[in-house]
Amino acid sequence: MLLVVALLQAVGPATVERTGAFASPRVTESSGVVVSRAHPGLLWTHNDSGDEAFLYATDLTGADRGRVRIPGISPADAEDLALGPCPTAPAHCLYLADTGDNREARAWIAVYAVPEPVPPTGAGDVERSSAPPRQLRLRYPDGPHDVEAVFVTDGGTVYLVTKGRGGRVAVYRVARAAWDGRGVAVAEFVQTLPVEGRSRGGRFVTGAALSPDGSLVALRSYTGIVFFDLRPDGTLRPTGRGCDVRGHEPQGEGVAFLDARRLVLTSEATRTAPGPIHVVTCPA
Repeated sequence: MLLVVALLQAVGPATVERTGAFASPRVTESSGVVVSRAHPGLLWTHNDSGDEAFLYATDLTGADRGRVRIPGISPADAEDLALGPCPTAPAHCLYLADTGDNREARAWIAVYAVPEPVPPTGAGDVERSSAPPRQLRLRYPDGPHDVEAVFVTDGGTVYLVTKGRGGRVAVYRVARAAWDGRGVAVAEFVQTLPVEGRSRGGRFVTGAALSPDGSLVALRSYTGIVFFDLRPDGTLRPTGRGCDVRGHEPQGEGVAFLDARRLVLTSEATRTAPGPIHVVTCPA
């Protein structure tokens, strides 16, 4: 029997440093975050549902470094952001996951891939647009799911991890070849994870990140982080590692690797304070 790894009970305390908070008044629900490979020190983030299709540039202090519009799309519920190879070009793309589905009723969801934009010149640079995005429309083989956690491998495979509304956290994937623009692709079921997806204690899966060397996957909840090895066959294997980050964020959503050991976490704002940014080191 698989050991149930509750995100609330992740293995050990974390070293948590608050590095800043979002200065842009527009960034109220940072739902996903990536660390730029092309521009050292730059972070990209986006809002949850209710915003237009903007990518916001910032850094670990939360400085307002402007925003870039993704043209031609209107995401219904954007929930995560990932970095990976573009589906059809030799460049790095940002993958915006329009995969949220609180009622688990959407006929299909979408992932958008856009080449990483040239960063804005600053907070006042609001007219810049990215290149046109590629759209991948998806559905799941067993019906709709609410997904807030997405990562992309160096081979261009898109992984989607369900939030766990029914208590079951499942992993699906879509091969790079699915970006042919024809119809709605069906994601492949990979596995059910030994992670307990429950609302009590904030154990829902709200974000995912892949380590720079592509070997380690971090899944986060509102309160903790757990790690999985990405095996050669494409399945995830629990490492037994994780850490507790309770009490540091109002509602933690985004996660990305800064380097092999450190992660950046982003959170939604409250009515009285902007969303904080933290750098976390979990026990080895």
